[in-house]
Amino acid sequence: MSGSGAAVEKAESRQRLQVNEYKENQNIDCISLRPVQTTLLGKTAKVYLVPFSLSNLDQFKCSKSLIGKNSNNEVACKKYKTKIKKTCGRILTPKMKATSSNADSTLQKSSLDVHTESNKPQHSNSDAVIIGVDMESSQDGDSDEDTTPGLDDFSGLSPYERKRLKNISENANFFASLQLSESAARLREMIKKRQPPESKRKKPKKTTNEIGCRRSMRLLNVDPSGVSLPATPTQPSLVADDETQPLLPPGPLEMAPKNRDDNKELFKGFLETWTAMSKTSSKNTEKGLSSIKSYKGNLNGMVLSEDTVQKVTKGPVFSLAIHPSETRTLVAAGAKFGQVGLWDLTQKPKEDAVYVFQPHSQSVSCLYFSPANPAHILSLSYDGTLRCGDFSRGIFEEVCRNEGSSFSSFDFLAEDASTLIVAHWDGNMSLVDRRTPGTSYEKLINSSLTKIRTIHVHPVHRQYFITAGLRDIHIYDARRLNARGSQPLISLTEHTKSIASAYFSPLTGNRVVTTCADCKLRIFDSSCISSQIPLLTTIRHNTITGRWLTRFQAVWDPKQEDCFMIGSMAYPRRVEIFHETGKRVHSFLGGECLASVCSINTVHPTRYIMAGGNSSGKIHVFMSEKNC
Repeated sequence: MSGSGAAVEKAESRQRLQVNEYKENQNIDCISLRPVQTTLLGKTAKVYLVPFSLSNLDQFKCSKSLIGKNSNNEVACKKYKTKIKKTCGRILTPKMKATSSNADSTLQKSSLDVHTESNKPQHSNSDAVIIGVDMESSQDGDSDEDTTPGLDDFSGLSPYERKRLKNISENANFFASLQLSESAARLREMIKKRQPPESKRKKPKKTTNEIGCRRSMRLLNVDPSGVSLPATPTQPSLVADDETQPLLPPGPLEMAPKNRDDNKELFKGFLETWTAMSKTSSKNTEKGLSSIKSYKGNLNGMVLSEDTVQKVTKGPVFSLAIHPSETRTLVAAGAKFGQVGLWDLTQKPKEDAVYVFQPHSQSVSCLYFSPANPAHILSLSYDGTLRCGDFSRGIFEEVCRNEGSSFSSFDFLAEDASTLIVAHWDGNMSLVDRRTPGTSYEKLINSSLTKIRTIHVHPVHRQYFITAGLRDIHIYDARRLNARGSQPLISLTEHTKSIASAYFSPLTGNRVVTTCADCKLRIFDSSCISSQIPLLTTIRHNTITGRWLTRFQAVWDPKQEDCFMIGSMAYPRRVEIFHETGKRVHSFLGGECLASVCSINTVHPTRYIMAGGNSSGKIHVFMSEKNC
């Protein structure tokens, strides 16, 4: 019986070897945990299970060659089992769990296929198919049996299944010990219940006894002891604003100086001096042009001193004029607030030689001595009035008045100053005839411009005049003006920004110089008034004066009509003279005596005397030493 038992065990071992034998692919370096069905190009190994008995024991005897052939497969199988054990010892992730479940299903299917094939009575000595992990684990001699509580009911499972369930249970216990779900729930409740903190800042309580910031007692109108002072009566300001200053009454105004009230005899002598000087003055127009070399030499002899600098008006200078006298130096200045100041540089001391009048209520933008009678000075203002100051009678008579429009500039159409052309800020023009007894005749004409800044008459062909608008410059013929609307003969459209002035050359009118806010001075050839006037020269010059300085205006020198002068923003302060070709001829530098910008400048028609006015009402006169 013992021999038969040994034979039975030997047969079972042989049968177990036949069932589990397989041939591993020698080219695979590593074996995956997931069972993979492999299709062999050779013969397929099939396993048949038959009932065991002593009679057919010899059928299960394996030859020594078959056992030796499968010895290598057993070594590979042991390595594969070792890898499975190491993997099962780790904590399974959800992905590994899914993989192991797929492996279980594949193993079960493989086992089922083995039992199914056992019914087929076919035998084959070919290699066996790779059997699942469960059967390999059953051949493992290691004592890895699970003793985990709760797995006794699964005694029919393979050791691998028990090991896997043990790992799943340990992982679940580990994550349960971390209490992640409870922490997440508490965190969600904290987020829901948490509210943003209040950002309202509590205002400090005001204390009644708190000492405030210090303030000036003068502004509080109290004395040092804290007693309120009586209200002081407001005094009228010496400088009025253009918008608040009321219009002066129509008709003639008395020529009474505003800067002095006493010594009427001195003022009477001043008027007599101007009247007598105007009778003896003569305008030398027969003298030809001098060379540039001699002209520059004369300019170099003109100097500025403390005696030739004087504050004449109380506001910015908007216009200047020099009396054409050959014996005395008389300068007139038109200010922003309607004042006209007269300064006789020959009289000493210079403080007694200045007289200021108030013929207008707003800015005096244009000022000329009459070419027919230098004892008359004509002034035009923004308030819509044009007045003539007569020194012989001591009055400012009214030449033209238009309260509904503001005047900007004027010029004489006739050499005897009998007819004038007046420009309005709204683009209209007025023809004024002073020959009408008692009053002047005015004819309103509409132009093609929306605004006119300056107007100037041709010195030779006096029927032509030029106007400077916002962007364009027009030349008109006075014989073709129409009250409903006048079209210009020529339009100059080369300017890109606001235009400040445009003037003909003083003797021939063959050149036109313009001043524009694009920092360019332009000279045009106006020798032939045709449909087109060519541009000759463009000079780069800084013309940006800002809001506090009077705008620059380039004006010709009557003694040298191919040269003009203009103020400068450069340091040190200066007044520059340019030739029509664009070359700088001379710069008037006054050193310490010239510390401001002279925006408005004018030149004596025959003598080498130049006057410049700044935005504080001060006049600077450059003159040769022999004339001082």
